[in-house]
Amino acid sequence: MIRQAVILVGGKGTRLGALTAEMPKPLLEIGGQPFLDYLLFEVARHGVTDVILLAGHGADLVRARYDGREIAGAKVRCVVEPEAAGTGGALRQASASLDPWFFLLNGDSIFDINMHDLALDAERRGSLGHLALLPVGDARRSGAVALDGSRIVAFAARGSGPAIVNGGVYVVRRDIVEFAARVPMSLENEIFPALAARGQLSGKVYDDRFFIDIGVPTDFAAAQTAIPRWARRPAVFFDRDGVLNVDTGYVHRSDEFRWVDGAPEAVRAVNDSGRLAVVVTNQAGVARGLYDEAAVDRLHDWMNRELAARGAHIDGFYFCPHHPDIGEPPYRQACDCRKPGTGLLRRAMVDLPIDMDRSLLIGDRPSDLEAAAAMALPGHHFDGGNLRDFVAALLARDRPGRDVATTP
Repeated sequence: MIRQAVILVGGKGTRLGALTAEMPKPLLEIGGQPFLDYLLFEVARHGVTDVILLAGHGADLVRARYDGREIAGAKVRCVVEPEAAGTGGALRQASASLDPWFFLLNGDSIFDINMHDLALDAERRGSLGHLALLPVGDARRSGAVALDGSRIVAFAARGSGPAIVNGGVYVVRRDIVEFAARVPMSLENEIFPALAARGQLSGKVYDDRFFIDIGVPTDFAAAQTAIPRWARRPAVFFDRDGVLNVDTGYVHRSDEFRWVDGAPEAVRAVNDSGRLAVVVTNQAGVARGLYDEAAVDRLHDWMNRELAARGAHIDGFYFCPHHPDIGEPPYRQACDCRKPGTGLLRRAMVDLPIDMDRSLLIGDRPSDLEAAAAMALPGHHFDGGNLRDFVAALLARDRPGRDVATTP
């Protein structure tokens, strides 16, 4: 599971004119918050715990806002170029801080993909670099990528017409820095072509995904509405015991845990669709004294590690440790988080950018469906079988818009 993301935030953004004269492009406000905040949330929800911002132009502003912060569980640090180094040179200067494998993202674009899927595909390919690729109707803004299967063989000059282009999200090995032989050096224009020529660059095409680059004034203007609209997305809420795992009674250790047939694939289908995957579960075993809250957290962390190995993840786990009649305070209490109460769902709404009007819940008990009804959510009863097939049928009924906001 990849735990590190490096984000390139050092460019001058000259095409935006006065907007970036003093302010780094990734810090420009979109919908009332810095563009970079959206990127940081995206990597954090994919399990990244270490974020490195490679800063150059306006580095003091980047450092003042982000260095040392923790955002959605990801700790952020800044590495500042001592001189203009280009994207490749900046990466080399940060080499001592890099994990063996890490995500690498452009700091001025969003490409809404399942990052665990990209990481899993990168592992299969074994290249030094693995790129998320985007089909566009017109490649005038960016050169086309030539593919031989999954291998990138060349980068073409800009031109009109349909093409496959670089989407600005990569999985790379630390060894890539050896190709940054001098400073300054460009990752996109020099290092990637050199890797392609050696057969060490691969990619995966993602169709029908949200993409936007804020690098020119027209797209920056479009981003003001497109990004906030995209960021607020539907969720699939899963009960846990009896839906994701076989309910053998108060499961709280990984050696007791057994996935329901098709459950990891069901979560991955939710991830691939652009929806959030959220678990809401009653865990009265805590009130009963069978295990503590830390045991629940450990099991949920283990679940996400297991899911990541299959190209999937849960965006948020929410559990109720209470019971109205059993145990000792504070766990013995009537609460609003124990389903059919709605407290867990409402907590998720605070933490995550959920569009409840387009969300749904899957449960195996009446209390699950009652909680959904109280929130005006469609509730779906799962009574066994293959969860992947069950979820696929639900997702097919409602496909949220996946606008490609602009070409790169």
